[in-house]
Amino acid sequence: MRIAKEQVDVRMQVPGAVIRQRRDFGDATGYGKISGEFFTLAAGVDTAPLFDGLEGNLCQCPHWGYVLSGAITTTDARGLTESVTDGDLFYWPPGHNVHVDRDAEIVMFSPQHEHSHVIDHMKAKTGA
Repeated sequence: MRIAKEQVDVRMQVPGAVIRQRRDFGDATGYGKISGEFFTLAAGVDTAPLFDGLEGNLCQCPHWGYVLSGAITTTDARGLTESVTDGDLFYWPPGHNVHVDRDAEIVMFSPQHEHSHVIDHMKAKTGA
């Protein structure tokens, strides 16, 4: 799920402040601690080879985030794609791969345990 800022409902607007809120933007039920993450990604980065060996060869961790700049396309287990760009909020459910279409900087919030597992797997794949 992706949503542009202009599509997020304005819940309150007063001089000097606009409050936008998208309700039901993913579900974190059953997850423990959440990590805040800042990613800087170069165009061409493709996670498919990095996720090889994970369940379904996909990231099984959900992410909620915001695109500061750039463009990213996700592909899910069914082969469906969705792109996010500058200023978009996004929710990536479990079961996805990521391709960076244009140099990107994103902020994400992810279940800490699940995403640490994925990051450790990628580190092992790259020898980092």
